[in-house]
Amino acid sequence: MSRNTVSGGRRPSREHKHAKPADYARMLGGMSPTRVLGVLLAGSVALTAQSLRVGDVSFANSGAPAAQASFLLGLAQLHNFEYDAAARAFREVQQQDPAFALGYWGEAMTKNHPVWMEQDLGGARRILERLGPDPSARIAKGGSERERAYLRAVEALYGAGTKPARDLLYLDQMRRLHHAFPDDVDATAFLGLALLGSAHEGRDAANYRQAAAVLEPEFATHPNHPGLAHYLIHAYDDPAHAALGLPAARRYSLIAPAAPHALHMTTHIYLALGMWDEVVLENERAVSVISDRARSAGRPAPACGHYNAWLEYGYLQLGRRAEARRVLDGCRPVATGAGGLSGRAPEEDLLDPDNTAAGSYIQMWSRYMIDTGDWDNPIADEDIALGELAGAKLTRSYVRALKAAARKDTAALRDELTTLERARTAVLSTLTDRREGVEQYRRRAEVIVLEIRGLLAQAEQRQAEAIQTLTTAAEHERAMPIEFGPPFVDKPAAELLGDALLALGRSSDAAVAYSDALLRTPRRVAPTRGLERAKP
Repeated sequence: MSRNTVSGGRRPSREHKHAKPADYARMLGGMSPTRVLGVLLAGSVALTAQSLRVGDVSFANSGAPAAQASFLLGLAQLHNFEYDAAARAFREVQQQDPAFALGYWGEAMTKNHPVWMEQDLGGARRILERLGPDPSARIAKGGSERERAYLRAVEALYGAGTKPARDLLYLDQMRRLHHAFPDDVDATAFLGLALLGSAHEGRDAANYRQAAAVLEPEFATHPNHPGLAHYLIHAYDDPAHAALGLPAARRYSLIAPAAPHALHMTTHIYLALGMWDEVVLENERAVSVISDRARSAGRPAPACGHYNAWLEYGYLQLGRRAEARRVLDGCRPVATGAGGLSGRAPEEDLLDPDNTAAGSYIQMWSRYMIDTGDWDNPIADEDIALGELAGAKLTRSYVRALKAAARKDTAALRDELTTLERARTAVLSTLTDRREGVEQYRRRAEVIVLEIRGLLAQAEQRQAEAIQTLTTAAEHERAMPIEFGPPFVDKPAAELLGDALLALGRSSDAAVAYSDALLRTPRRVAPTRGLERAKP
């Protein structure tokens, strides 16, 4: 049985140790015993990937022995969402064994990013076309019935129809595969991920519970499998369920310490629980690994993006302002340079701030300004060109309006509200052609505008209207599914409502608002301190 053990060094089970070729043939879905012997020889191949420590995966398959190390490395990195590394490994598989259909399956799978709701359909189809001219021809190249089931699934994922429809077809195929081969741990992992990837408008509690129910039993018996730990973290990635994800989070950084995304992913649970020291530590490790890798390749270390943004947020929650400022300042030269608006892959969403340096900087700048409250010494943002980044423009207008409100500049606040409303219209216009994620982005824009309207009413001494408007904003945000990570609405509406109530001397009402805010953002510093001030 072909096997790659890249962390933990688990021994084969007793059942596998004494299995005969005919037994492996059954596991492989009908492959001949002669072909199985060829696969078994791959188990003796020295795997250079062992030193990478990206997870422990086993996958019986029909590929040539020479292709096993690359295939299993690609599989582990696919589970880790290290998509570029996985794609490189699967292309090596295609060179080592051009007839091995799962090499093409694996590379095509790297073009689909569940949970992030990103997919490069054209790129995936071009990869599959290298395997064969049409789905029937490609599926026929599977070396066993199990392999053909994986190929049928990927054809559904990249076939006809809209992405949401194809995601559901793929989910159905993965259910069938899991039912046909219940001992296939990777089929179980991919089924769990397919369930998560079918939630097209944000977190779907029922889907996520199903995913956890599928994944938990396998994680108990395969504690070093990267996909099981990873997808369980996603399944529990909200404040109400995050405690259930702690075992997977604690384990995942040990399973795949050489995969930056694995290190970062643990902090989805830690952030949801307000475990700020752990958020900082694991994102520091992720940034270190990715930076060392870039320097070894002769490239500059990434200064913007997802891991740096979460690291900055963790520093801010711990009051480590100088370190947060260092992260922010590190991103600035990239955001202001020629690369600030470039580098986006075809499947990536322009509304997601992580996908461009300019968008990333504006998001980090927003966190820094809001969470430090240093409005008297604002960091200039005018030199950040935003091009068509409608989401970043909305965020920038929003923060400028918050600054005007904090400095009691009512005229500026009124002007910024006008600019913000235009920015909201621009965001809404970008959503007309989208099929996924529309509601979350639309609701964020509406909440942000309501917040600034409430602050303007407060500045103009229309206090009852201000509280009513901010209360409506808080209700709208409460109705939104909780997004993983730092607050999706940069200054949470319930938190802002608490500030307004406290300013009016309504301490008991403010305490209720701050408590409500902490349900969505446990141990976030601003509402925690607000609650302390509001209590008698």
